[in-house]
Amino acid sequence: MGRKRLLDFGKGDVLGLDIGSFAVKIVRLRKDDAGYVVTGAGIANILPSEDSDNHRKIDTVKAIRQCLQLTGIKTELAVCGLSGPEVAVRDFEFPLLPPEEIEGAVLLEASQVCPFNSGDSAVDYQLISDGDDKTRGVLVAATNALIKSRIQLVEEASLKCVLMDIDGLALLNCFNGALNGNQKSQSGSFKSKTLEPSVPTPAETSNGVGQAVAILNVGSSYTTLAIMGDDGWPFIRDITYAGDDIIKQIATENGMSTEAVKGILSGDSAPAQTQFYDSFKKACQKLIVDVAETFRYYAAQEKSTLVDKILVCGGFALAKGFVELLNSRLSAEAVLWNPFDKIRCDAGCNPRGIIQKNILQKNGPAMAVAAGLAMRSI
Repeated sequence: MGRKRLLDFGKGDVLGLDIGSFAVKIVRLRKDDAGYVVTGAGIANILPSEDSDNHRKIDTVKAIRQCLQLTGIKTELAVCGLSGPEVAVRDFEFPLLPPEEIEGAVLLEASQVCPFNSGDSAVDYQLISDGDDKTRGVLVAATNALIKSRIQLVEEASLKCVLMDIDGLALLNCFNGALNGNQKSQSGSFKSKTLEPSVPTPAETSNGVGQAVAILNVGSSYTTLAIMGDDGWPFIRDITYAGDDIIKQIATENGMSTEAVKGILSGDSAPAQTQFYDSFKKACQKLIVDVAETFRYYAAQEKSTLVDKILVCGGFALAKGFVELLNSRLSAEAVLWNPFDKIRCDAGCNPRGIIQKNILQKNGPAMAVAAGLAMRSI
């Protein structure tokens, strides 16, 4: 299905903007014959606030502007990502349908499978052609309230949100782009010109015959698990237990402030006693169980063989001992994933470029979603 575009801009004129609950990440990429090159990158923390939502919005806008100033990026067009309980990603399979009937079928499917009111949501889809006699694809939905809130934040920071993707799909596209240096999108759009999913093709994401790629992005508020098997079907699950929950549980059990816990986990403070790491392991257990159960559910769908490697990213992935704990508790090997190990950085000799290269070396795992968003084109 053809796609109508909001504006007529060329490839590479957008930046990937990942607005988290703890930090804002920005990445801008340029693509050449050898793959992607980073031309701008930055990260800025959002000041912690226990005041009203309005104060938090103000602090988030400040962080976006600070991030833009750090990168020196002049582009005003941003691609943003969404995640959480107000977002749904589902696959669908219908008998072979003519193009004019697909829209209605997808909307009906969304009304039946979304955990929220699809009538008050934006719905979009992408067809996955596999040469059989069926109409198959992936639909995404997000509540209008979530989309409106994200657009307002971006506009208050003097940017324009031209596309919205789903964090889990952005992670898979980041993996694909870093590995192969390309990214294809054959999306269909009908209801929202802003919400637009992009799903990699099987050949681009295959990690070997019968193997599946699993990416675990652990942020402050949400954990996103994205899986792509060699059959080309993405599986996305957002888990509401994440870094903040782990930190709060450790702090409560040890009578510490959350800032003190963050200091130890980041390595900025002196190593803690054995009791601290016992609490750390206990606090991580719920997340480990959720991930293990998700892998079992995925395998039961017969979409792929068991996952044998997990690429761990997100801000909390940098917590001391976290990836090692996952590796010891999960059946698949867990490794820290910095996508910028495979993406060149155009640092040059200028101070700003050197700073950005250092940011990617230190915080690259936290910026995977932003990189995947930056790989989109309009």
